[in-house]
Amino acid sequence: MTSETLFSLRAVNKVYDGGVHALKDISFEVHKGEFLVVIGLSGSGKSTLLRCMNALHRPTSGEICYRGRDIAAATSREAREIRQRVAMIFQHFNLVPRTTVLKNVLTGALGRTGTARSLVGMFADEERKRAMRFLDLLGIADKARHRADQLSGGQQQRVAIARALTQEPEVLLADEPVASLDPATCHTIMDYLQKVNRELGITIVCNLHFLSLVRQYASRVVALRAGELVFDGQPADIDEAWFRRIYGEEAKEVHVN
Repeated sequence: MTSETLFSLRAVNKVYDGGVHALKDISFEVHKGEFLVVIGLSGSGKSTLLRCMNALHRPTSGEICYRGRDIAAATSREAREIRQRVAMIFQHFNLVPRTTVLKNVLTGALGRTGTARSLVGMFADEERKRAMRFLDLLGIADKARHRADQLSGGQQQRVAIARALTQEPEVLLADEPVASLDPATCHTIMDYLQKVNRELGITIVCNLHFLSLVRQYASRVVALRAGELVFDGQPADIDEAWFRRIYGEEAKEVHVN
């Protein structure tokens, strides 16, 4: 891991039309090669944060810079270019159910291929080989010809990760990637995200609930509470006092074994 800064957030605020103040003066940096995990209660602003970092939402005020480019000031074309380099996966896999795994993965190459060509299946051999390479990396190359809806939840999430990788991103944002999965599968997905981070050198920013997963996989943690940044440091530094400050006095830690 290097100290090269990919993202720089300065005094970021996000207020929705209904008046909900989702992010309040958030400031931190993301460095190349990190596996950064964002934690906090539901409604703390974690998903809003990632969507702002991916230019899906625009902050109300403040600055989010990706490699020195202010995302908030980006044109629509520039925002699309940023999203090509900053891929995102979600809690719900967003696959096309009746389409094959391979074709689902290939849709990640739309930024290079174009929608018209992709609709008639005109993906270059190079794109297909790249897609298969990522499916192999994620342990599901044998499912390439299967329909997406024939796969388990954990396998579908791996397809979603492979699809994101075909964008050739520098950063992968993962918004609650294991929230819909059973505990045993959680570790499988986290292991593959760690593999993507270490073997491909892709920076990961991941929202999680469970501190047991955070302690195992994160190289660094930031914590949000009610839209405010309350912790930025190492997983090992989150002791019982910090846990209560982040999650509340009545909260109890749940472990994923």
